[in-house]
Amino acid sequence: MKWPVRISLAGFDFAGILDRGATTDCGKDRMLQNTDRSRTALGNTDGPPPGGATGIGPLVNLARGFLRRQYAVVIFSAVLALAAGLIYLRVTPPTYTAQVRILLGNQKAQFIQQQSVVAEPSFDPREIETQLQILRSKAVATDVIEKLNLAADLTKNTDSPLTSVVRRLRKWFGGTPETDESESQARQAGDIMTAFQERLTAARVNLSNVIELTFSWNDAARAAQIANAIADAYIADQLNAKFEANRTATLWLQQRIKALGDQAETAERAVNAYRSQNNIVSTEGKPIDEQQVTQLNSRIVAARAQTGELLARLNRYESILKDNPAKGDSIGTLDASGSDALASPIINSLRQQYLELVRRESEWSARFGKDHLSVVNLRARMREIRASVLDEVRRLAETSRSDYEVAKQRQQDLEKQLSEAVSLSRATNSAEVTLRELESRAKGYRTLYDTFLQRYMGSAQQESFPISDARVIYPASIPQSKSKPKTTIILAIALFGGFGLGVGLGLLRETMDRVFRTPDQLETALRLPCLSVVPLLQAARLRKLKASLLPDRETGRRTVSTHSPLHWAVMNMPLSRFAEAIRSIKLGIDLNPTQTTNKVIGITSSLPHEGKSTIAASLAQLIGQGGKSVILVDCDLRNPSLSKALAPDASAGLLEVIFEKCSLEEAIWQEPKTNLAFLPVVKNRPLLHSSELLATEHMRKLFAHLRTTYDYVIVDLPPLTPIVDVRATATLVDCFMLVVEWGKTKIDVVQHALHTAPNVYENLIGVVLNKTDIRSMLQYDSHRSDYYSDDHYVHYGLTDS
Repeated sequence: MKWPVRISLAGFDFAGILDRGATTDCGKDRMLQNTDRSRTALGNTDGPPPGGATGIGPLVNLARGFLRRQYAVVIFSAVLALAAGLIYLRVTPPTYTAQVRILLGNQKAQFIQQQSVVAEPSFDPREIETQLQILRSKAVATDVIEKLNLAADLTKNTDSPLTSVVRRLRKWFGGTPETDESESQARQAGDIMTAFQERLTAARVNLSNVIELTFSWNDAARAAQIANAIADAYIADQLNAKFEANRTATLWLQQRIKALGDQAETAERAVNAYRSQNNIVSTEGKPIDEQQVTQLNSRIVAARAQTGELLARLNRYESILKDNPAKGDSIGTLDASGSDALASPIINSLRQQYLELVRRESEWSARFGKDHLSVVNLRARMREIRASVLDEVRRLAETSRSDYEVAKQRQQDLEKQLSEAVSLSRATNSAEVTLRELESRAKGYRTLYDTFLQRYMGSAQQESFPISDARVIYPASIPQSKSKPKTTIILAIALFGGFGLGVGLGLLRETMDRVFRTPDQLETALRLPCLSVVPLLQAARLRKLKASLLPDRETGRRTVSTHSPLHWAVMNMPLSRFAEAIRSIKLGIDLNPTQTTNKVIGITSSLPHEGKSTIAASLAQLIGQGGKSVILVDCDLRNPSLSKALAPDASAGLLEVIFEKCSLEEAIWQEPKTNLAFLPVVKNRPLLHSSELLATEHMRKLFAHLRTTYDYVIVDLPPLTPIVDVRATATLVDCFMLVVEWGKTKIDVVQHALHTAPNVYENLIGVVLNKTDIRSMLQYDSHRSDYYSDDHYVHYGLTDS
């Protein structure tokens, strides 16, 4: 079955479920009935069951109870940790930390930036992180270590006793001395570098371009000196790097300038050679063939114009000759056709003469008549002049024809020359493409040469004026106080750490303390009522009682022995808390509503030595003192400890009655003062079948007889865990009562014992928390401290005296 169990830690309940196998529903109902019955008997019928409180109160009580219980562990841990912190402060040498602040991005003059060959860095977060890595680099560290001779000081701090022992063992069990020596040197160099870098830190200051560099050393002045040396080494490394970069760039520029000069010269020579090879000549930036074509085009235009003019003039002369035949008498057509074109002085003179003759011929014909000899002569003279004019026109025509032929021939020659020049120009154009490519290459080389020459001159000038990209803005000063170990912080950490360790150890102890400490814890874990909390009887008090006890009566009369003060404490201390706890048990038995009769009460425990026999004897004495007839039966057949205490000289007992070797009256021992009857067990030999004996018919008849004879039958049963005898008595007793020892009995053991005996668990009326240290329990049940206060008991006359 699954038992709902609330595990209690230090008096505070935590819910849990423990799987306990299978059982009947009757067992569960019985559990709830027992719980309800116990709450009714104790007057707790309202509100939640014990341990169910909510709010901040339980937590405060839990903390207060925990501190009460574990304060010694917490204080001891705190003192121990504080002592360890003081020892640490005593043996640890002080460390001083010096700080240097470096600004990245030193401002430079404008002319320096213009002449810089190497690109100027822009200090973005990535570049700043790069500079931080350079500050922590081995190169800077090595430079500072060698400059300040720090190797010897760092070596003292690198070797530990453990590493020395390991090296010696390696030397003894393997490796040659030479190998060990080389490995030792390499290891020592690495340890020195590691020790130096562990003391060095570098970080960016907020979002600025400022780097804060710190170095820790056991001497304040030395720490400041090393920090400044690191800053100087970093800046020197930057200058060296920039100088080396400039020098490398300058050397490269020199080589490149020389190469570019040679390439430019070679390209220019190739251009001239190609021009000569392809007869490409130019004047004023233009090729000769291009100029020739242009000139020929101009001359052809002029020749064509001249040829056209001569042809037009020739055509006019021929038109005049065509329109003026040789035998004509008139030159009128000649005058009309060539008035503008015939501008010859001879023709003009002849025309004037002809016109004068025409005028005379007209006048003389009118005066003398047409046939007059003078008129006829004038007409003959006119014909001669006309013939002369035509002859002059023919001469001019021939001259014009000759000029036209010459001009035409000249035009054809020019056109032929142009055709040849154009053909030559076409051949030259393809060569000019290659020529332009060669010229472009030569020009590019020359431009690069001039540019590199200019950069080289600027680089050469910059080498003589080096400027770093960083500068120290806050040099390190001698620290006035140590940076570590911080006395206040170390002591605070030690103190709080000690408290934390103490609390942790206390919680561990609480967790491992899986025992019953409070009634609530018991009721929650077992789901059974706690009938009583029986206080522990102190050994000193028992010794005092033993000294005051009267000697035992004569054993022949079968009188119960009172020699054991533990079993008779309820009678000897009637006003004690112990006696009041036994009364609480009797009240719980009488008020148990689950049975019609509770005459036969079996008292058992989970383990031996939990005090069940003492509880049984005390309960029987208290019942007998109250006037009831009661018999105490020892049914622990294998270990009859109660019989040894109350009837050590008994020769007959329970077994003899069962086996009918004697009567019941002969086996019972009496105690006259309390009217207590006791049936002991006499163990003469080992019993192998005790459970079978308890389940016999004779045993049932015996208990039936005791039930009718006595008001109460108190049965001291064996424990549940070692043997199974208790299970066999389920038919003999009316109810069971479980005794649990305070602070000793494990919760798991009790739960397992009840799980293996379900018939016993179903008839359990409650649990007794025995041997309780009341003062210690206050630490676990502090919220009920008033309930256990001695003042209340004293007020009603109860005392342990």
